[in-house]
Amino acid sequence: MNFLVYRIYKKFLMKGEDFMGIPVSGYLYHSGGKGPYHSHRLYLTSWGGRPVHTHNFSGVTSFDVGHKHMYIGRTAPAPSGVQHRHRYFTFTSFDDGHKHVIRGVTGPAIYLPNGGHIHKFCGITTVNGRIPHTHRYYGSTSPSD
Repeated sequence: MNFLVYRIYKKFLMKGEDFMGIPVSGYLYHSGGKGPYHSHRLYLTSWGGRPVHTHNFSGVTSFDVGHKHMYIGRTAPAPSGVQHRHRYFTFTSFDDGHKHVIRGVTGPAIYLPNGGHIHKFCGITTVNGRIPHTHRYYGSTSPSD
């Protein structure tokens, strides 16, 4: 486990203390593996006293150099109840012998009439392929609760 993450977990999350003046809470998940072949994941459940949330996102890239790619992912957590944006990162499907990376930051929350909100996102993939190229992508996240 990354030493900084471990320190944050031990000092702040387990004891419920502030991190850089911001109250945080969460839990640490251990994969159960042994030795160097195991992992830990830190899941934050609140930041600054507010619960955090994520969104799903998916879509199909533009058709370029004779093919397109599909993608699916989940945004990084962000605080609930205040205006915010989410970071996102995923890989495209493996098509035409390669894949691309999709990453960026969503637009601000767009509140829905019946509650919850969505975010718009768009961008250009990383360069890859037998003939080096990119694809365009855009869409909306799933609604929040």
